[in-house]
Amino acid sequence: MSESTTEKLPKDLAAENGMVNVQIDGNWIQVPKGTRMIEACKMAEKEVPHYCYHPKLSSPGNCRMCLVQMGMPPRPAPGEAPSYGENGYQEIGWMPRPVIACANTVAENMGIRTTGELVETCRHGVMEFLLINHPLDCPICDQAGECSLQEFSVEHGRGNSRFVDNKVKKPKNVDIGARIRLDDERCIMCSRCIRFMDEVADDPVLGFTDRGTHTTVTVHPGHLLDNNYSLNTADICPVGALTANDFRFQMRVWFLKETKSIDTNCATGANTVLWTRGNEIFRVTPRENNEVNSCWMPDNHRLNFHYVNSEARLNTPMIRNKAGVHEPSTWAAAVQKAAEHLRIRQSGEIAIIGSGKQTNEELFLLGKLAETLGTDLLTLVPRFGESDGKLISADRNANTTGATLLWDTEDPYAKLDAIREGVRSKRIKTLVVFYENILETAGFKEADLAHLDLLVSNHILPNGTAKCSHVVLPGASFAEKRGSLVNITGRLQRINKAIEPPAGAMDDWEIIRDLIAALDKKAPPLYLIEDVLKAIANEVPAFEDQNFSKIGDLGVQITLTGETIPLLEAEYHRIERGEIVG
Repeated sequence: MSESTTEKLPKDLAAENGMVNVQIDGNWIQVPKGTRMIEACKMAEKEVPHYCYHPKLSSPGNCRMCLVQMGMPPRPAPGEAPSYGENGYQEIGWMPRPVIACANTVAENMGIRTTGELVETCRHGVMEFLLINHPLDCPICDQAGECSLQEFSVEHGRGNSRFVDNKVKKPKNVDIGARIRLDDERCIMCSRCIRFMDEVADDPVLGFTDRGTHTTVTVHPGHLLDNNYSLNTADICPVGALTANDFRFQMRVWFLKETKSIDTNCATGANTVLWTRGNEIFRVTPRENNEVNSCWMPDNHRLNFHYVNSEARLNTPMIRNKAGVHEPSTWAAAVQKAAEHLRIRQSGEIAIIGSGKQTNEELFLLGKLAETLGTDLLTLVPRFGESDGKLISADRNANTTGATLLWDTEDPYAKLDAIREGVRSKRIKTLVVFYENILETAGFKEADLAHLDLLVSNHILPNGTAKCSHVVLPGASFAEKRGSLVNITGRLQRINKAIEPPAGAMDDWEIIRDLIAALDKKAPPLYLIEDVLKAIANEVPAFEDQNFSKIGDLGVQITLTGETIPLLEAEYHRIERGEIVG
């Protein structure tokens, strides 16, 4: 039968699409050429235990936990053609020794076994070596509940130890930086922390010292692990060798609820997980999103949550009496008080200042409030610094891009100077401020605010602006609300409610909604945050057809800003060079 009439073998079809045929535990699958064996096994839904391997880092192959058995077709004798089985594949000859899956790539007609006597015996041996000198301090280890050594020792360990000598003692509770602790006895020499600091943080301060069973990881002489990305090493440590001082001995992870959210400390919008219990945040960790933050985040951003747990939180509306003293009020009375004064002012006498950290839904309603009042004096307060060349954007506001889309403006900060001058010259008599302490962030002074006939402010903590306000409206923090944000690259992302605001406080969008309703009885009713996003989708072209379900956990691109995230750019180049999987 001629080649033209012969049906193509599966391997030929794979090659045409840049794929190779690989047999994994008896089943044939097609994976991209150059795929590492451990990733091919993951595609086949077969777990290969590992410690040193991390897809965002280089593969040193030093833990040996990912050993698998590999096979290839036997080489035919001279003059003989390869023989194929009924399924179109060559028979596989299995190697009598294991190979590491993390650093080897697949080839056409390769076979991989993730189970079997050879593989399981190797894993038992590796686990036995790892546990020889490992301390039995799991009950007090912060890694308990998310420790790979615990998990794999149950699945692949021997269940007993043949080691009868005393364990090698290594340094414990070593202070290597302001935010992190090292326990060398727990270290299994995976080198993840070393590679992260070298390859991602660009601050190679960690390394191994000594040899054999006395090898320890440590900081280089005269250095500290004080880089602003150092806590990522605790995230990727598979054991409890590196732990965060901020979370150390605070709570067992199995007691904590995990909520997917977004970092609001800058315009990058790193994806996060909020770990909470009893309406309290205990820690914040990065969540993988290869379009935003890879799987890292800066230390100062992840630690900036303790103010949410503050006992000083504003928890009841307040109205300032004639004597200048703030008195607790009901929400209805506070909103009515604000509405009464807003009604009697001309549009040019009213200004609204919002925050670049507010959600799209809140900023949209602020725009509606400005329309209801007939004023165009609506602005955000700018926050700019220097980019760190990785994940911290020069724009420290989380939602500048969202404001430009929602308010149809190129510069949502353009009116701030005019508002400040209008307050000082007494042309502006009423000011509404949301989620900003304008005495600290916007260049106002107490004497300026004293000119106002009405100052309405919203925040979660007492501050100078609240002190000067006639009406104080306690709101919700980023962890206590649901909504959406648009990051610096134009990606629409959602935040989720992890905890409830203090009793007596309200979600910010509901406060603005109630103000609008008090001013305009014909305003359309908004009962749910989904209703606000639906209204945005109907009015703002970039948000067309969007809802919280479509946004999903990883967000959607709704506009192109021309901005890039430096850490992702560096990661893309490393993937292209084949240094990491990504």
